[in-house]
This record gives sequence, structure tokens and C-alpha cells, in this order.
Amino acid sequence: MKGALLLIAGVAIGFVVAHEVAKTPQGKQFFDEVDHKAREFGDAVVTGYKAREAELKQAVANAQDAIDDLAQRAKS
Repeated sequence: MKGALLLIAGVAIGFVVAHEVAKTPQGKQFFDEVDHKAREFGDAVVTGYKAREAELKQAVANAQDAIDDLAQRAKS
């Protein structure tokens, strides 16, 4: 319980300090850079996810085609 209280207090203090730092020109620039890098990272993750999803969908389609072909041959 004490650990959770310390964690909550630390987060609250960190939030207040970050808010005060963001009011300065240097702090605003710092947080703008952090925000930009975080957005770039997020965009890269989304792009990678979508590319992998497309690869997997293609693999499933290829597998389904092979299964359908084998099923058709088995009927012949």
C-alpha cells in the first residue's frame, strides 16, 4: 500500500513539474521535440503493423488457393 501511495505521489509531482517546465520556452521546445519523436515512432509502428498484416493476408490467400487447388485435384 505504501508503495502504491509513493507511486501515485511521484506521478503527481512529475506531472506538476513537467507542466511548469512546459511553460518555459526551452521546456516547450523540449516537449515539442519529444512529442514529434513519439508521433514518428507511433507512425512507424502503425506502418510496420499494416505492412505485416498485408503480408499475412497474402500468405493466407496463397494458402487458401493451394488448398482449393488440391481439393479440386482430389475431386478429379
